[in-house]
Amino acid sequence: MKKIFVLLGIAILAAAAVRAQERPVAFVNAKVIPIVGAELESGTVVVQNGKIIAIGDSRTVRPPAGATIIDAKGKVIMPGLVDSHSHIGETAGADASSPIQPEVRLLDSLNARSPGIQRAQAGGLTTVNVMPGSGHLNSGQTLYIKLRDGANKIDDLLIFDKNGVYAGGMKFANGTNSIRAGGGNFPGTRAKSASLVREQFVKAQEYRDKIRKAGGDASKMPTRDLAMEALVELLDGKRIVHFHTHRHDDILTVLRLQKEFGFRVVLQHVSEAWKVADEIAKAKVPSSIILIDSPGGKLETMDIDFRNGAALEKAGGLVGFHTDDGITDSRWFLRSAGLAIRAGMSREKALYGMTMANAIMMDLQDRVGSLEVGKDADLVILSGDPLSVYTQVLETWVEGKKVFDRSNPRDRLRALGGVGAMSGPEMHMDCFHDDGGLN
Repeated sequence: MKKIFVLLGIAILAAAAVRAQERPVAFVNAKVIPIVGAELESGTVVVQNGKIIAIGDSRTVRPPAGATIIDAKGKVIMPGLVDSHSHIGETAGADASSPIQPEVRLLDSLNARSPGIQRAQAGGLTTVNVMPGSGHLNSGQTLYIKLRDGANKIDDLLIFDKNGVYAGGMKFANGTNSIRAGGGNFPGTRAKSASLVREQFVKAQEYRDKIRKAGGDASKMPTRDLAMEALVELLDGKRIVHFHTHRHDDILTVLRLQKEFGFRVVLQHVSEAWKVADEIAKAKVPSSIILIDSPGGKLETMDIDFRNGAALEKAGGLVGFHTDDGITDSRWFLRSAGLAIRAGMSREKALYGMTMANAIMMDLQDRVGSLEVGKDADLVILSGDPLSVYTQVLETWVEGKKVFDRSNPRDRLRALGGVGAMSGPEMHMDCFHDDGGLN
């Protein structure tokens, strides 16, 4: 009998947990920046089951019965930030065996317990394109992840499409990173770099032709080639190429390759975008830019300019921002928009570049990037205007669950840094006083 009561109690608790997850949460009285649509001076956002179910003026949108009410008066709510180029998760891609390795999957490398993920949450990031390095012409397949609460393994972070396939792109690079003079089969010049990439795409076209001619006949199929399979996905538009490139001539090389083989591409970094902004816009190719306000780096980035965003916006190109973490710390991602505005970019397009533009560059625009009914309940609560240097990220929510809370001593430590800030999710809490201070 005692065992029956125990099992009954467990069942009741489990049912209550399910109901708790299904209970709507309403954020009320906040200034809401939905990115798509007009800003609301006093708005309400209602989320349930990981999705946004209502958004609008607080005078007309009423929280549903039984909802948990969070009064956000005096605060700002905007969509969770989307980073189109990061290296959080202690990732590694291709090795030194060859310059082109499209078969390498970041899925097999990312550490889901890396403290870099918590730092990104502290910066208001909710969706990230994690990439291998750029020391190769092709260093492998990238991974689009959600920075969900309590992730202990890579599967907890993956984003799946309707067919159950996890989302990701492909990392390419040109310029000095991949050049190895006398480096075996690595290229020694820019021209050789482009020729090697072109050669692999031609092989992929031939591989695809053989598959099509086989018509499903297994005896006529070519021997399976994981590298060619991955490149065919690019030719068929199933994956997006994220192309690391800096100098204006390297940018134009990417545009030529894209035109020749028809793959979809996002230009990453584009330090000299301002020199060829019209050409980029004419090709209808998006740009994910980075803003660095400290000297140093490599020679090919010497002409990087804060006006990149403004130049691309004026030309009519789609512009997003990225951290390239740890080049730029994910905790300070929002300042990228502020720096771009200072150099002439509009407020509207700068905020769009932190959110919706990056979602488009990752084929995730139907799920993230804006606060709209039916989209994932990813949002960030700010202490003030997102472009103010005094504004702090107070809370970050992913799919209706809070993943960062600045009032929590552990999360505050991760936001500010200090002893213990680099510990993973299982960081011990016995180092804290009750008042949040360190022992």
